[in-house]
Amino acid sequence: MKALEDYLVVDFSQFLSGPSASLRLADMGARVIKIERSGVGDICRTLYTSNVIMNGESSVFHAINRNKESFELDLKNEEDCKMVRELLEKADVMIHNFRPGVMERLGFGYADVQQLNKSIIYAELSGYGTEIEGKGKPGQDLLLQSVTGLTWLSGNANSGPVAMGLSIVDMLAGSHLAQGILACLFRKISTGTGGLVQVSMIESAYDFQFETITTFMNDGAELPERTVHNNANAYLGAPYGIYKTADGFIALAMGSIPVLAALLGCKAMEVFTDPAEAYDKREEIKAILAAHLQTAATKSWLAVLEPADIWCSEVLNWKELMEHEGFKALNMIQEVEMEDGYRYQTTRCPIKIDGELLVSSKGSPKLGQDNERIINQFITLKPSVHE
Repeated sequence: MKALEDYLVVDFSQFLSGPSASLRLADMGARVIKIERSGVGDICRTLYTSNVIMNGESSVFHAINRNKESFELDLKNEEDCKMVRELLEKADVMIHNFRPGVMERLGFGYADVQQLNKSIIYAELSGYGTEIEGKGKPGQDLLLQSVTGLTWLSGNANSGPVAMGLSIVDMLAGSHLAQGILACLFRKISTGTGGLVQVSMIESAYDFQFETITTFMNDGAELPERTVHNNANAYLGAPYGIYKTADGFIALAMGSIPVLAALLGCKAMEVFTDPAEAYDKREEIKAILAAHLQTAATKSWLAVLEPADIWCSEVLNWKELMEHEGFKALNMIQEVEMEDGYRYQTTRCPIKIDGELLVSSKGSPKLGQDNERIINQFITLKPSVHE
């Protein structure tokens, strides 16, 4: 039995942030019912982020909405709203990520839902919170990266602001929402009470930078300075970074410069004997190191550095990763199947409980595919007609 079996989650959320939270709950055994707009569904079904279309819909939708059910409804139709209210009466958790005020206008704000179900955990995710000037702006990942300082941490000093190559703020906010929901579920066991969980993407992005922001505030408000060469962390000295080799790339974390100089046979680095120079002269050291590492292949450098317990690694692309024995041993890939028989491969939940992998063969739902099942199980007053 999975940890959250017998818990019912009603999920109104779209795109990535909210659905990533409900995906994690589904992986742990919760039953997740997606409330989707009639005829349209989750916008992520057709919001293509690549040219990869799977079974007629976005690859992103399939990745983040596996293991869920779809309930297709028109929330402007009172008959459909009655069904939703009846479903919420039986739910343990409700999730949404609409802009502030939208759910209230639809009659599904926190106060409204509390009237239906005192013990429900009401979880809402917004872009900028509910009380600040930016609350009406779109909660989009790139925009949130840009306004929270994140784009000044990646890339080299002369690169300008650089966005991360993932929707990292979406994923972080979804993770925080799931954490808040789990905390309230735990409290509910002992008290029987529900709760309101509120997460904003902007606060999640600030929290993500707790180390660097703390350093900034306690360092005379000095802005972080990325290195011109091989930057990987604006606050760390040489050799920290990724370097080109004769046939690929190698990543070097923290390490003693004199020790590295001896191991690599790099005479030009032997002059840097003071530990403080690893930061104070990191540009010079990194430039020397970058040139030297291009004189041999990645594996030859690893053969020298790894036995000496130097923190280093080869740099893999996805094709190389999939062939790596370490990746294969983790069984990170699972195959799932949609109701129409379409199969696809995707990642599994990274969490183990009692040594058991949290996997499920259930793929993403077609729009409205579970309407009849949900209505028959949860709705007492059956609608006369539902298109």
